[in-house]
Amino acid sequence: MFPPFKEDAALKICKLLSHALDLGLLELRAVDSSRSATERTLGGIMLGALVVSENNTDGKKCHALVTVSGTTRAIFKRGCDTPLEDFPPFSLSEIFADSTGNRDFASDSMLSECASLASIKFLPPIVSASKIDQALLQNDKAIHELTKEIAVATDSEKIRRLKAERTALTDQSLAKVFELYSFHCADGKMRSLKTICAERNLQTLPPTGTGECCAPKLLDYAFASSLQPLSLCEAYYQKGQELKPRSPCDERCGIVLPSMLGLELLYRDEHIAVINKPSGLLSIPGRGIEKLDSVTTRLKRLFPACIEQPSVHRLDMETSGLMVLAFTKEVHRILSRQFMEGQVSKKYTALLDGVLAKKGIAQEGCMELYFRLDVDNRPHQIWDSVYGKKAVTSWRILNVERYTAPDLSVRNVTRVEFVPHTGRTHQLRLASADSHGFATPIIGDTLYGKCTPGERLMLHACHLEFIHPATNEAMVFESKVPF
Repeated sequence: MFPPFKEDAALKICKLLSHALDLGLLELRAVDSSRSATERTLGGIMLGALVVSENNTDGKKCHALVTVSGTTRAIFKRGCDTPLEDFPPFSLSEIFADSTGNRDFASDSMLSECASLASIKFLPPIVSASKIDQALLQNDKAIHELTKEIAVATDSEKIRRLKAERTALTDQSLAKVFELYSFHCADGKMRSLKTICAERNLQTLPPTGTGECCAPKLLDYAFASSLQPLSLCEAYYQKGQELKPRSPCDERCGIVLPSMLGLELLYRDEHIAVINKPSGLLSIPGRGIEKLDSVTTRLKRLFPACIEQPSVHRLDMETSGLMVLAFTKEVHRILSRQFMEGQVSKKYTALLDGVLAKKGIAQEGCMELYFRLDVDNRPHQIWDSVYGKKAVTSWRILNVERYTAPDLSVRNVTRVEFVPHTGRTHQLRLASADSHGFATPIIGDTLYGKCTPGERLMLHACHLEFIHPATNEAMVFESKVPF
């Protein structure tokens, strides 16, 4: 995953903690858990820090939130038997309050770099080690017995059967653990891990440890406390070794963080953000409070300093895929010009409801169509060779494949790559469905085709290429097609 927030300020906190751990002023110790002995052997651990502001102070009063990965270890102050997560917030200088002997100039320098922070708060896991142990307890004995049987078994069929039994019990235990996890999200709502996995169409159990990384813990506390995230950093710490910043992991955080943040951020800097929009989300707010939720409102919630209208281009609500947004007016102007002058390269993948080859449609080509708004049936577009605006689209047939609908019926469909050379409303949907185009609508098209219950529009913006408005670097993004 790309780091969702700037890392610099939070990295300073991680370095300060690493320094205090190296000095022995802070200590990593196991907490009471049946899994503690195993995790102790791992040595290093991920440190996480999140710099936040109080929403009602416009970012002027900042605090640091700190945690470690996992559930079986915590940070203690030297000489104290209570983990720091059990204490209220305190000042950063208190970490070094009991240091004696020679003056440690490195500590002074690090503290001075973080002097603007009002307090530091150590956070516990979202789910405690004891609750996880309790959830695992029911099947624990049976799993160990099966493991012993497997170790001494010689018959291959018996080994296969025993392993299947053990896997079923393990999955059952993990499912009970995952049921304990719920996360506070940026929109003020709470979502269970089960709900998040369903939203992302995850067909199997998430990896062990999902929800125990630093970033979900830090953001969960921030959103629960109405704090505005400013800087987030995770770094791998091992005593005596250089601290190594890491991006949030794809395996676990890649499942949880997009739902917590409301957006899947593929790239972000001080100028632009590139996101992967889900089907069903508006690009910009519509009229009425029920249509307020959109990509732009979610981006502005995460980054309040963003301009009022950061959207440079749009995707239909039902279309998924890549979008670039601007944080400043100047960047918005530069990117908008690139779109207007055709300097932006876009590719889409679609599933069309039929076999194009049977209609005599070539393997690839380019079409020019003319459409305008149907004023009596908004937002539909209709063919008009006189007053319509020209829409130019290249296509390439990728495959003919079998499609299973939500009602389990199966039929032949065509997978097509579209490259729009103009940016007309519903351009690709019309190129597919209109009689002047392929006369074969995209599956799930509620306007120009049909959409059965449980179906989505099978259109995804999978490729986006433009020139970075500040660095002039070529920026190329790919998004995996979700169908």
